[in-house]
Amino acid sequence: MAEIFTGSFTQQEPIPDEAIAAAVAVMRHGRLHRYNTAAGEIAETAALEEEFATFTGARYCLAVASGGAAMRLAMRAAGVGPGSSVLTNAFTLAPVPGAIAALGAVPVFVETTPALTIDLADLAAKARPGMVLLLSHMRGHLVDMEALMPIAEGAGLRVIEDCAHTMGAAWNGTPSGRHGLAGCYSTQTYKHMNSGEGGLIVTDDADLMARMVLLSGSYMLYDRHRAAPGPDAYATLREDIPNVSSRMDNLRAAILRPQIPLLADRTARWRLRHDRLEAGLQGIPGLHTIPRPPQELFVGSSFQFLLPGRDGPWIDGFLARCFARGVELKWFGRRTPAGFTSSHHSWRYAPEQALPKTDAVLAGLIDMRLPLTFSLDDCDQIARIIAAEAVSNAPAPAIPARQGD
Repeated sequence: MAEIFTGSFTQQEPIPDEAIAAAVAVMRHGRLHRYNTAAGEIAETAALEEEFATFTGARYCLAVASGGAAMRLAMRAAGVGPGSSVLTNAFTLAPVPGAIAALGAVPVFVETTPALTIDLADLAAKARPGMVLLLSHMRGHLVDMEALMPIAEGAGLRVIEDCAHTMGAAWNGTPSGRHGLAGCYSTQTYKHMNSGEGGLIVTDDADLMARMVLLSGSYMLYDRHRAAPGPDAYATLREDIPNVSSRMDNLRAAILRPQIPLLADRTARWRLRHDRLEAGLQGIPGLHTIPRPPQELFVGSSFQFLLPGRDGPWIDGFLARCFARGVELKWFGRRTPAGFTSSHHSWRYAPEQALPKTDAVLAGLIDMRLPLTFSLDDCDQIARIIAAEAVSNAPAPAIPARQGD
């Protein structure tokens, strides 16, 4: 009888006891708003910003309502507005071009390599002085940042990093989010720190941070931020920058603060699971794993592989057979959205663009969550199931609708 995996691909680890206690303390005193503090009290949100800035090595940090809010605030503070053209990866998730479109700006997609990173030659061809590159480290795959930054600087690009999948990652020792003008992170449930929803932005640029603090909705209480520039940075801005109310609250900050010291251990544990799964899928005919360069310290919270040369009906059958055996896989080559997977073909708020290299990669790209609730034995079993079905031509079973995001 074929083995069946019985684990959950959406079950995260529990919130740490210390975080639960901190959250309960906030609920007991009732001061959930970040600026609602008792005399002499440091708000949980202000403390989180200070601690995450230290973790990344940044001068400044701002906690906001979501990863999408982080990207919107960073771009708007950098001057992106209606009609602006913003470069971004063609392979990413919908919130990235969505953040661009939300500002009235126009996403300009850059081709994707088989390593699932931005194509540097296409980037150089499309870059124009004054543009912003919203660089998505999609699914935790870091491009060679030491090659990208000279291209950006030479072309006059400002780089804002989407680090939703790379919190705790690094390129050649430099943390993800610390190469460009700003780094944007998510603390949504499926990310590397879990507060349900939430976002963080880091930068060394005082003017950018002052603009973001005001945009986030500081109500002239910017002096209560501890990981932000002093009052003089706001003097010429404070009556001109609108309040778009994107603050994080003290409850979520309390949940997040105890998770920062856990990031290094989580990164190591995710890599063990990723590497175990990768080892189990080596040498499977028609299945290609994604090589990771030695300079990349990655967080393996998801796993991708390629099935080049397979057509859509075969891939649909493969996904159905794996699902019937308990393994939930997603396919980025589908032309219509399914759950959280979508592509530039269905983002109608962006102009249609010819991206043949990206389309060739997406046509065979399979994606899988890899939660820390999986054991190494689980990873071995999942690899065996995928390997068996990758070489099978059995008919697809009838299955219920797949789970979304």
